[in-house]
Amino acid sequence: MNPAITQSEIPLDQRRRGRLQLIMILAVVIAPMLLASAMYQWRFWVPETRSYHGELLGTGQTLQDLGIRGANTERWQLLVTAPGACERDCQELVFLARQIHIGLNREVSRASHGLATATPLDAEYDAKLRREYPQLARLQLDTRAYSQLAGQSGEPQLWLVDPLGNLVLRYDVNSQPKGILDDLRFLLKISQIG
Repeated sequence: MNPAITQSEIPLDQRRRGRLQLIMILAVVIAPMLLASAMYQWRFWVPETRSYHGELLGTGQTLQDLGIRGANTERWQLLVTAPGACERDCQELVFLARQIHIGLNREVSRASHGLATATPLDAEYDAKLRREYPQLARLQLDTRAYSQLAGQSGEPQLWLVDPLGNLVLRYDVNSQPKGILDDLRFLLKISQIG
């Protein structure tokens, strides 16, 4: 049976070495957390580059905040919004959303495309959509809620919406299709939902 060793029986240099090891272990564990917190708080060493092509919306806004009610959000969605009439720019974004959706190839079943307008569509364009875009979801847009989130620009926009109805990225009419497709493919690759 070993009697308990007291603090005075351990040599001084061994006690110092033990304390130093304890401090090093704590430093290895705590220092990265402190550094990451400081980087976040004071915004230093944050990369200036980004890997996405649209405007990132990371503040928890949803389709309801955008002014869209009753949307089916079981899949990722390419949603075109038009607060006014769906004219040339809007029609180009609708075409672009469908082409991007088709460009997903084998992942096409994980996404959909839609159009949300505040005003009824022109009869000729409405007939064209029914004929050529049978999978296009048609939604009603509340302009009051939309203007609070999207501003008063009146321009149509393309939004990437996750399967939970959260707005992820926003694109304007001048966005490059390849960039939008790359963003959506990346999101589908890392997503555990939809």
